[in-house]
This record gives sequence, structure tokens and C-alpha cells, in this order.
Amino acid sequence: MELLSIQQIEKYYGSRSSLTKAIDDISFSVQQGEFVAIMGASGSGKTTLLNCISTIDRVTAGHIFLENTDITTLKGKALNQFRREKLGFIFQEFNLLDTLTAYENISLALSIQKKPAKEIDEAVKTVAEQLGITEVLQKYPYQMSGGQKQRVASARAIVTKPKLVLADEPTGALDSKAAKMLLERFRYLNQECGATIMMVTHDSFTASYAGRVIFIKDGKIFHEISRGTDSRKQFFDKIIDVVTLLGGDMSDAL
Repeated sequence: MELLSIQQIEKYYGSRSSLTKAIDDISFSVQQGEFVAIMGASGSGKTTLLNCISTIDRVTAGHIFLENTDITTLKGKALNQFRREKLGFIFQEFNLLDTLTAYENISLALSIQKKPAKEIDEAVKTVAEQLGITEVLQKYPYQMSGGQKQRVASARAIVTKPKLVLADEPTGALDSKAAKMLLERFRYLNQECGATIMMVTHDSFTASYAGRVIFIKDGKIFHEISRGTDSRKQFFDKIIDVVTLLGGDMSDAL
């Protein structure tokens, strides 16, 4: 079932005298339950694309539909409600509130939705178990490792059971061990819990955990590959092949 439909979107920055086309006529769709990675060099438009899907930024032209709702037309309270109920966000820098415990950080979105205390408690404990962070629920961010903080941030993103989870370079601030642990949890959430995930990354290892990779170059879709029945190692090798063709400053992904 189609969850997300991107239809001929364009995004310009600047003034008439100095226009930059960050996204150039991009179209694709995401099925419910997919795990999609977006790859591209710095300045390719991948983060702008994620920002438009997340409603952080507005498209200049085209349409984005999530569950048949044209999110490019939403404004004010309707937009805020959409973000709160339909989307989950995972950022590279965690964005946890330092004065709240892990439990409180995760439960905040449910509290804003005015969910009953018992329902909040059950939801937080369930997602903490799924992400392996039960032991840090009463700790503050300064008491956690980078990997623990990112898993708390991920729990916060999915506790409301959003239709789409958007992750922007989620492993960028993590060491290799913590990154691998987080990606294994992402794969669990996708395969066992049915979460639909769209992740922006420049890293081929990170992208190899997805089921499909869309490559962006100069604001356009350059190529797309699906994992199918390949092992993660085989899919990684295919990703490297495309990254090599992309050239330029994507070399740091190797």
C-alpha cells in the first residue's frame, strides 16, 4: 500500500537575481512498511528533500501526499497536528531536553497529545524494550553515551506510532559500534514492528541496512537500487558501485 507520494517537486532558494535549484523535478513513492535510504554528496539536495517531506521546508512546486493528504497545502494548526500525529523525527544531534530524564523525553509527545498516564507508561516501556534502553529510562542525557542518547531520540520519534519516521544522518555522531547497534534496532522496528522509515545518509554502511536506496545528484534522482534477496554485504557492494559512479565528494562514503 502506497504511504508517501512525491510528485514533481522543485525547491528554489535565493532571489530572482541569484536562484539556486536545490530540488529539480523529483518524483517517487514509498510503500507502507518500507525502509528507504536517501544518499548523495553534500549539496546534492538530499537534506532539502527530507526537509520538504517533514514540512520543515516548503516546496516551490509540486506536491507531497501522505495517506492521500497533500501536505504541501497544510498550514497553521492543521500543519502542527499533522506533524504531531503522522511524523516522527530523528536528528543527528539527538535534540534531547537536558533537564528531562530519558523516560520524560520519550513520554513528552504523548503527554502533549493528552494520553492517559497508564497508556503513556506502557508505551514508553514497550518502546524502551524494543530499543534496548530500559536501563537508562531514569537517567538524564549527560549520564548517557552517544549511542544511548540516539536510541532514546529514536524511541521518542516512534512512541506515538507515526505513519512515517524521518531520520537525518542518525549515525553521524556515533562511533561504529553504537551506529551498528542503532541500525540493527532500525531494522527490527522496520521488519518486526512495521515502521516506515526514510533515512538520509552519506554513508554506504548505514544505507545497506535499508531495503531501497535512492541516490540524489544535483537535485535530481540519479539512480535507485533495491536489496531484494541480497545479503546486507551484497547490497553494500552494490551501493559502493553506485557511489563510485556518483563521484565527487561522495568518496568519503567509501
